[in-house]
Amino acid sequence: MRIGELGRRTGVNTHQLRYYEAQGLLVADRRANGYRDYDDNAVLRVKQIRHLLGAGLSSEDIAYLLPCAVGEAPKLPGCPELLAAMRSRLRRLDDQIDRLAQSRNALADYIDAAERRGSESYPPFDDSDLATVPA
Repeated sequence: MRIGELGRRTGVNTHQLRYYEAQGLLVADRRANGYRDYDDNAVLRVKQIRHLLGAGLSSEDIAYLLPCAVGEAPKLPGCPELLAAMRSRLRRLDDQIDRLAQSRNALADYIDAAERRGSESYPPFDDSDLATVPA
């Protein structure tokens, strides 16, 4: 099937499909006219990629995990190498969540402090000052 058909069958746009191919996640044969030609297994492969991306895995992580994936969801074997890769990604996600939570708390503190001070301590907003800002 051509890339447009794969996109229709998976709900993934052709730009993303080309990206998956460039990352080594998806393989296509080339016809004599240069068009990509995907086999029926490509539909399952794209669905697996989408599920793994939804789990927060990077394309590099997915390239490592994908050869072991079984089924659409997909199921992954519990071998030590795969578990180590997934645990590593989970730690990175936890670190990102912690940093976001810290940023959120700091921003909420600034908002609370500003609301306690009240707007009367600030000069009134004058939108004529915006005219002097270069576009």
